Amino acid sequence: MCLVGVIVAIDDINIRYTVLTIDDGSGANIDLKIVRIPPLEHSPVDTSSTTTIGNVNVVSRLGIFKVLVNQQSLDIGTVIKAKGTISEFRGIKQLDLKRIWVVTSTNEEAQAWAEVAAFKQAVLSRPWHISSTEGKKIKSSIRAEKKKEQDFQRREADHQVKIKEREARLETRRRKEEAMMNAGALL
Repeated sequence: MCLVGVIVAIDDINIRYTVLTIDDGSGANIDLKIVRIPPLEHSPVDTSSTTTIGNVNVVSRLGIFKVLVNQQSLDIGTVIKAKGTISEFRGIKQLDLKRIWVVTSTNEEAQAWAEVAAFKQAVLSRPWHISSTEGKKIKSSIRAEKKKEQDFQRREADHQVKIKEREARLETRRRKEEAMMNAGALL
């Protein structure tokens, strides 16, 4: 997925993640998750790190927090173009960032919007058709997955029954041993 928008928030979640909140004009803000590579030696004062994206670094020192793209600091109000994959965290959709560029001019922003519109027109607006053989493969894989899930649940239920039977046998044995130990004891 590709989007162009304005950064409205930058959140330092922890030493593993940083989140950019983007307003792309769609009416809903979109969170971009940047996966950080934690440093080998943890310092509570300096948690600066590289990221899984080659041109992005996060500088986090006492009193300083910056996200750098191509050594250019991102700030609220910066326009960016980003590509990523859709994921979900706590029921909210977000974008796992794969590539990012800073949009430096309105012409560049208009060009990026035109690219997104052309992609929508060329690819997304056309109906996607699946051949009958592909459809059969998909249906059979769905059936196989359902059967696998049912088999797993059946095995899990059988396992739970065996655990309860074992616990009952152990409890019976414990009671017999307790009765034998208590026989003749002063109560």
